[in-house]
Amino acid sequence: MQKRTLGASQLEVSAIGLGCMGMSQSYLPIPDRDEMIAFTRAAVERGETFFDTAQVYGPFHNEDLVGEALEPVRDQVVIATKFGFDLESGRGGADSRPETIKSSVEGSLKRLRTDTIDLLYQHRVDPNVPIEDVAGTVKELIEAGKVKHFGLSEASPRTIRRAHAVQPVTALQSEYSLWWREPEDEILPTLEELGIGFVPFSPLGKGFLTGSIDESTTFDDGDFRNSVPRFDALAREANRAFVELLGRIAERKDATPGQIALAWLLAQKPWIVPIPGTTKLHRFEENIAAADVALTPDELREIEYARVTAEGARYAEAQERMIDR
Repeated sequence: MQKRTLGASQLEVSAIGLGCMGMSQSYLPIPDRDEMIAFTRAAVERGETFFDTAQVYGPFHNEDLVGEALEPVRDQVVIATKFGFDLESGRGGADSRPETIKSSVEGSLKRLRTDTIDLLYQHRVDPNVPIEDVAGTVKELIEAGKVKHFGLSEASPRTIRRAHAVQPVTALQSEYSLWWREPEDEILPTLEELGIGFVPFSPLGKGFLTGSIDESTTFDDGDFRNSVPRFDALAREANRAFVELLGRIAERKDATPGQIALAWLLAQKPWIVPIPGTTKLHRFEENIAAADVALTPDELREIEYARVTAEGARYAEAQERMIDR
């Protein structure tokens, strides 16, 4: 497995990480817990070192699963988790008050069966808590040895700069893929200037860029893609243009469309580390093999000149309102 360093932090991780959310929620059906523990350990055996979870996944179940799976190999891996939601009172919504951050980190440490969290993200920016207070609280946790690195998720350039001035930000985790390229406008230049790594989630377009989903595909009741405008039947039909483009290049490279989508991301910056999620070992092996697919300048230009535009919003309105702008 190739390695990459997240920005100026010197945090070395696998060139392609593993997003663990789907082991507990969102993509149905949810697989058997014991099977996912075995799968996670098999990923480590194949060289994976970067695992992404969060308190809200489940909630809590995913951290517990990841903690149990990685406990025997804790010294070999980097675990990233996230805080930022009110998960105790039942009210829901964002909650990054300092006291909530501290208490929630104690819970994460227990569930992850570890003494320290390698990378702690604020899951979503809380408009009611100054980001300086959030960064200052994480700084205290780092000084106490409970956290090693600070991260943000779906944060704006202004928020990133304000947080970074208090506690250096190691990584930003936000959506980025061939069908969601907004980060190129302001986010990537900001991260490069500040020496911050980028961890794209949904690098395969929630599965669409693999070519395994078309307008006739049906999802189980409760699968969150049923509520995503980009996945309605008409949008999927239009968005097949992405898969056709990737498929043409994949055929020439003896690769898969998903591998080309990941290789394209890796080619953008050396400090980008995508975290595709999967619960299937053969898909995991396909994903990590993308790090060995080298796109030529001509192939990168071919993708760029095609500049396919995605049809449909990436989130439902309620989710989109949670994004820091």
